[in-house]
Amino acid sequence: MTYATDRIHEEIAYIAYHFHWSLEDILNLEHRERRRYTEHIATLVTRAAAER
Repeated sequence: MTYATDRIHEEIAYIAYHFHWSLEDILNLEHRERRRYTEHIATLVTRAAAER
């Protein structure tokens, strides 16, 4: 199974936007690691929204 290019771009944008990491740093992550970071960011965003 291949991973959709659009999905990779979404993950890159999401991580870069929230963590301000460089494209190179994000691309150096393995797929599982990148997905884990997007999940952590989503948790942080949800938690922050709930605290408002």
